[in-house]
Amino acid sequence: MKIKSNIIRRTLIGSNEKSGLVVNLIMYVLLISIGFVFLYPVLYMLINSFMSPEDLINPAVSWLPSGFYFENYAKAFKTLDFGSSFFNSLYITAVSTLLQTAVCAVTGYGLARFRIPMKGLFLALILFTFVIPVETILIPRYVMFNTYKLLDTPLTFWLTAFTGQGLKSAVFILVFFQMFRSYPISIDEAAELDGAGKYRIFSHIALPMVKPGIVLTVLFTFVWYWNETRQSGLFFGTAIKTLPMKLGSFAASYSEVYGAAAGTSDPAVSINEAITLAGTMLSCLPVLIMFVILQKQFVESIAKTGITGE
Repeated sequence: MKIKSNIIRRTLIGSNEKSGLVVNLIMYVLLISIGFVFLYPVLYMLINSFMSPEDLINPAVSWLPSGFYFENYAKAFKTLDFGSSFFNSLYITAVSTLLQTAVCAVTGYGLARFRIPMKGLFLALILFTFVIPVETILIPRYVMFNTYKLLDTPLTFWLTAFTGQGLKSAVFILVFFQMFRSYPISIDEAAELDGAGKYRIFSHIALPMVKPGIVLTVLFTFVWYWNETRQSGLFFGTAIKTLPMKLGSFAASYSEVYGAAAGTSDPAVSINEAITLAGTMLSCLPVLIMFVILQKQFVESIAKTGITGE
């Protein structure tokens, strides 16, 4: 009886080498529940974006639409001025991402590998820039950019990224700092004895060692810059409209394009939830595609760096 009870216990509870049925069941329930919480908004947005005006008011249609109504995407595409706003978002975000990644890598390498006077003070100041709220520096930055005639240009984003003051730059500098410190300095010294210069050591030895950090910085920086609307609305004004900015004024833009207010009763021209969700889906689609393509590298970089984001 004791042997049978031990077998039942190992089957249900598990042992040191293998999890039991109860543990696996609890784990899968938790994972499915967490996954549902994250996936539900995306599924809701995707499904309802294909609903026709008749489906929206039909109580019998709750999840699956009666048919794929692509007119919502056509209207959202035109309302968002998708071609222009997508291009604005892409080149502003891409350049900012490249600049921030390069500057954070160089800064982290310099702090990790060189003897710099008052290095501890510099690290403390970098941490301080992360702790202080962004709202406290927006007005001073606006005044500075206005003084140098940089408002309404992408330079407001590019210069801050190039000087290490971009979105969450302090986090990525510290990530590179820790990763460059994690591999033996003897590798750099051996390369230097072989005649390699500082630049060659950095580009051919150091950077390949911190590839997960580079992937993480590129992905997070791209997503954060793509979704940024507070600073872009302040610094770009009406001169440059990114895709998230157009989405923020979707109802007003729809009214201008189709000459219909949000409360118009005519379903042929009035804005509805499906059209709004179609616009939201178009705004999120580039980031979702990038994540799907780079999912493997993203998971590996998270596992090796330990950064979870916000």
